[in-house]
Amino acid sequence: MKTETTRKFWRASGGLAGLALLLVILVAANIILGQARLRADLTEEKLYTLSAGSKNILQKLEEPVTLKLFFSRSAPEVPVNLKAYASQVEDLLHEYRMAGGGNLTIEILDPKPDSETEEFAQSYGVSPQTMDVFGQPVYFGLVALAGENEGVIAALDPRTDSLLEYNVTRLIHRVTHPQKPALGVLSSLPVLGEDPPAMGMMMPPRGGGAKAWLAFQEIQGDYDLRRIAPEVDAIPDDLQALIVVHPKDLPDATLYAIDQFVLRGGHLLAFIDPLNVADLESAGEQNPYSRPQTSSDLAPLLAAWGIGYDPATVLADMKSVSRLRGNNNQVEESPVFLTLREGNANREDILTAQLNMLMLPFTGTFEDLTQGKLTVTPLLSSSDMAGKISSMTAQFGGTAVNREFKPDAKRHPMAIRVAGEFHTAYPAGKPKATPEEGQPEKTDADADKPGLQRGQSTVILVADADLIYDRFCVEEMNFFGARALQPLNDNINFFANALEQVAGSSDLIGIRSRGEFFRPFDRVVALEEKARQQWQEKEKDLVAKLQETRDQLGKLQAQKDEGQKFILSPEQKEAITRYQQNERDIAKQLKDVRKNLRQEIEKLGLKVKVANIVLMPALVCLCGVSYGLRRKRRA
Repeated sequence: MKTETTRKFWRASGGLAGLALLLVILVAANIILGQARLRADLTEEKLYTLSAGSKNILQKLEEPVTLKLFFSRSAPEVPVNLKAYASQVEDLLHEYRMAGGGNLTIEILDPKPDSETEEFAQSYGVSPQTMDVFGQPVYFGLVALAGENEGVIAALDPRTDSLLEYNVTRLIHRVTHPQKPALGVLSSLPVLGEDPPAMGMMMPPRGGGAKAWLAFQEIQGDYDLRRIAPEVDAIPDDLQALIVVHPKDLPDATLYAIDQFVLRGGHLLAFIDPLNVADLESAGEQNPYSRPQTSSDLAPLLAAWGIGYDPATVLADMKSVSRLRGNNNQVEESPVFLTLREGNANREDILTAQLNMLMLPFTGTFEDLTQGKLTVTPLLSSSDMAGKISSMTAQFGGTAVNREFKPDAKRHPMAIRVAGEFHTAYPAGKPKATPEEGQPEKTDADADKPGLQRGQSTVILVADADLIYDRFCVEEMNFFGARALQPLNDNINFFANALEQVAGSSDLIGIRSRGEFFRPFDRVVALEEKARQQWQEKEKDLVAKLQETRDQLGKLQAQKDEGQKFILSPEQKEAITRYQQNERDIAKQLKDVRKNLRQEIEKLGLKVKVANIVLMPALVCLCGVSYGLRRKRRA
């Protein structure tokens, strides 16, 4: 009896000891695996993985860098969604720490009210954010320290999550490379804002002059931007690159200066435009019977380089239409306001490989006429359902565009990179200055001296300057008192990548904006494209029949006597009745197109619901039953 009791005691003790040992093993394994941070990123766009450019910059760190994340996690005023975003930021910073080896240190700090940590946050420039009028300020910012250099993101905004990795990596790059590259900016538009009026001149308008475009405000922390006057006759030698935006009516002396800058090895990023919206809006009220000339060109330079460009035509693309609100507050699809997607970007080039969506209103096109003398790489191209129309027609809306549009089954480049040995556009030397009216002809000692004849360089040409205009690329927001920029598309990323390629770090180009969590339904987009084509066919049919009726009415009117001009003949009444009936028939057909589109989308949605609600649970149950039957057979 005693032996049996002893045996049961040791058996129970052994079981308890085994459970305790198992618990110790689980806790130890959890600690070890927690430190190892093993995980797999299964998202298609690798939303939770550092880009190659970030890893390259971190691996090249030659001095210790400390990232301090200030977040008031303990503050009761902080909403749940902001805490969730802060956890995402912390996870990303831990990825940076692992990629940076021993040269990157991460510190997570909670600046509680009236603490030394709060004083540190304020001294670094982290902005206090007020969640409640009577509550304590909340801090959510990032500071980077490298030796005596420091940089700060004053406020981390969840709405700019797509730029989080780029902003963090750029912050690290700033503090480790404090010397900013010098860039010249030449434009006929106030892209850097308007200069304050000189002493003795009229007062500025109420509200101040024009602010710098947000795209240029965003890059001021990375580059030394220097304003270049449109009437300049020489580009400074110490510039690393030159940005030209909407070069409208540049004098020959300025074109010559740009020509010589490229020939001596300077890099050029030029945005030219056949129809510039920013220029049109800044022109104010004009003569209603004549529109202002808003095109820009670098004609002598492009001709010398072998690049074809027509400032009188814009590109229409039926596969890249944008939905705009037009007359009578109705939404219409514009084929000249282009919304470019992945298929329009060169996926093999680092500058455009990670771009997903761009908007180009009234863009022009380029043509490679270099005959292989220069290396021309298309960066952005149209679809095969595109064609050129006159810029005048493009201003009169979708109906006028559809009437003139004829696709030519070609992919038209809208942005290109040209590299190699450039030839001068002024082989005879600097052009002579044109004398003003009533003034004697000016002499220039260097006018007859030939300048550089050829030189190696890189030029990026974009056939649309509105690409970086505020309303088409980015929105400025106020995030609890701190300024934040929310990209509307990848226009700002294209601009930043182009600058990095001509004047900055090539590694920063490889840092894509993090993918969007919202993904369009490809099948729905295809259905809408099919319906759009049917709609356009019906609309063209209606316009053709309307014109036919007008011509018939005009002939009948011409056959009348003077006394019968204002009386409708039976033939005219019949023609009008026939047209009205055709209009009703086509309107019904257009309505059927919309109805069929809705029905097909609803059918697709029903299939998705059935798959989610019925099919997937059925598959899980089937797998469970199959596993149970297999175990039963083995038993």
